[in-house]
Amino acid sequence: MSSGDRIASTFERLRKEGRAGLVTFVTAGDPDPGTSQQLMERLPAAGADIIELGMPFSDPMADGPAIQAANLRALASGASLIGTLDMVRRFRQNNSDTPVILMGYFNPIYQYGPSRFVTDAVAAGVDGLIMVDLPPEEDEELCDPARTGGLHWVRLVTPTSNEGRLKQVLQNTSGFIYYVSIAGITGTRSAAASSIGEALTEVRKHTQLPIAVGFGINTAEQVRETGEVADGAVVGSAIIREIENNLDESGRAKPELLDQVTGLVSTLSGGLRS
Repeated sequence: MSSGDRIASTFERLRKEGRAGLVTFVTAGDPDPGTSQQLMERLPAAGADIIELGMPFSDPMADGPAIQAANLRALASGASLIGTLDMVRRFRQNNSDTPVILMGYFNPIYQYGPSRFVTDAVAAGVDGLIMVDLPPEEDEELCDPARTGGLHWVRLVTPTSNEGRLKQVLQNTSGFIYYVSIAGITGTRSAAASSIGEALTEVRKHTQLPIAVGFGINTAEQVRETGEVADGAVVGSAIIREIENNLDESGRAKPELLDQVTGLVSTLSGGLRS
């Protein structure tokens, strides 16, 4: 199944089911490569409709303390961009349906080589990219080669985007739109669903792409409220914190970590399925 099919067919399935999707974020290699791989493979059965996989980076400036800590744990355990692509490749051996979006920063990809990265990401089974630090003005760096190579380019839209900026941001966006519900860093306060709904009405005047809302969504109730106005709800920091809560004193995964984290994901997913 091509990358273009997976995202579109997932949102089409969700539309037929009459619900929004749950987009789960985890950092590749957190807390260690083996646990991270097992968690990724269990996320769909727990209720994840789309998986966002964070590419570990030492300076993730758009992320809050929980995801910053996850990046450092992953890097300390030997995580790398090659390892992240290997995770996706192994995931695809048993799952050909769940979209996987790589999210992160340009620096590791620049070091890897953008054209080589696009080729390897497509071969691994990646569906799209979310690059936090590449605005439309820099599309030639990665957006253009990624889209030409067969990857979706999922763009962040913020509450501060005026109409002119919004049109510019949406120009090369594909797959879906990631609406940042609050200006700031991930995992902080939540925005009222009503204000999000009003903002999405404005965005939808300019695009027919599905819209997933993220940043600051931490509970099943917030997921449910978001799902009433958006096509998807993104949860990251709450999942990362659950990982952190199930580490022992030396930072290793406790035996119950996978069950605890997938249990949380099931609870979050329940907000969209009731």
